Order: sequence, then C-alpha cells, then structure tokens
Amino acid sequence: MRERRLYIADLTTQTLQSLLSGPTPPVALVPVGSVEPHGPHLPLGTDTMIGDAVAERAALLLEARGTVALIGPSVPYGVTRFAEGFAGAVTVTEAALIAFLRAVIDGYLQAGFCHVCLVSNHLEPAHDAAVRASLDGLPAGRASVASPLTRRWARTLSAEFKSGACHAGRYETSILLAAAPDAVDRARMTALPALEISLSDGIRQGKTSFLAMGITDAYTGAPAEATAEEGRDSIERLAAMVVGEVEDGLAAKALRGEASRSP
Repeated sequence: MRERRLYIADLTTQTLQSLLSGPTPPVALVPVGSVEPHGPHLPLGTDTMIGDAVAERAALLLEARGTVALIGPSVPYGVTRFAEGFAGAVTVTEAALIAFLRAVIDGYLQAGFCHVCLVSNHLEPAHDAAVRASLDGLPAGRASVASPLTRRWARTLSAEFKSGACHAGRYETSILLAAAPDAVDRARMTALPALEISLSDGIRQGKTSFLAMGITDAYTGAPAEATAEEGRDSIERLAAMVVGEVEDGLAAKALRGEASRSP
C-alpha cells in the first residue's frame, strides 16, 4: 500500500507548507530511472519502479531516525544507449539529463527543502555520470546521489549484482516481485535460462551495447531464481544506501554551517 503522506505530489500546498515551516525542513528523495527493455518478463519502467520502492522504504527509515523525508515525482527517463536495438529503449542525452536534474534540485532547494537525494537505479555508466554531474557546483551537503554503482554500497548487495550479470536477472526480478508483483510475467520469468554475461566485464572490454555483449533478449543473470524474499532484502539494503547518503549530506551541510560561523 502506497504511503501517500510521503509523496509530495499527493500533498496539498498547506500540508507541505507546514512541513517546510517546521524546525527541520524535509529532505526530498527523487527517484531517477529509465525507459529501457528488461527482458521478456519485466516492464520498461523497471528501474523507475525500483527507485520508487527504495525511496519509500528509505523515507520510512529516515523518519524512524528523526529525519523527515518526502518523495518527489520520479524522473522516468535516462541515458540508455546500451539497449539500442530493442523496442522501448528511449534515451535522452547527458546534457539534457544534467540540465533537467539540476533544475529539479534547484527547485526543491528554493522551495525550502534542506537536501535533495537523487535515487538512481539505472546502472548505465554514462547515465550514472550524468546524474552525478547534475550536482556540480552545489555547496557541500545540499544534494547527493544514491546509486548502487558506488563501491561502498555495491559490496552490500547480492552475489549476482556483484558479478555484473544482473540486468533483469535474479537481482532486479526479485525486487519487482517484492515491490510490484503484478508487473512481472511469471510464466516467461520461470522459462528463461540463466545467462552469465557480465555487463561490467563487457564495459571494461569496450563494448557499448547489450547486443555487442551477446545479450539478445535484453536480460542477463538468472531471473527464474528470483524470489520476493530476496527482493525485500535488496530493497532494505538499497534503502540503507539512501539513508547513508542523506545522513552524510546533512552532516556535511551542518559542518559547512559551523565553518561559516567560525571567526
């Protein structure tokens, strides 16, 4: 059940103003996803759906730790050139994504939010670089990026994720089974053979598309092995990633404030 009180788009202006006027203004969590093929069994919006689920869990964890966090509308487009050649691969340029995300960040900060965290679960390197570039020039602690491509967080995730053979495989399929089970085509999922084509290895070899890596059905990994239980565990770990990035950002912001008041 969606926690409507956590979603900015579901609040009235009066409700939001009361939160912004409180002793500690809220943090904004903004999921950033993609429109990209995820095998024969998962929807094109998989990365965005994962981001939404992770952001909601993170908001609840932050609330339990005394930080008010609200979830902004997702940004559903990203840099998706690796999926070229498959129906439903809709990419934007790095420049467009950087400019748009920076405008979103600035909008939330100007509205009175104390910090903005971009929650990104689309793992294409150029996309990740563009998301991070949208923070360039901001004062310390004003915004952050929570991405499992950061080594600090990648090492907390599943063996399949760490192998690099994890596009629409057991890792992502498990998360969808936990977060949006009706979105998974289970008949197709269970019929898919396991593949051991590592995206990270292919990228290191200079390959720039799924097809060049031999990924002919827009998935790699073992989707038939996916379980909702594993998905819930991954969501919890990814939510802890968001909490870590937000709390680091708030600490940096507080330190900057102290430094500015020092003689």
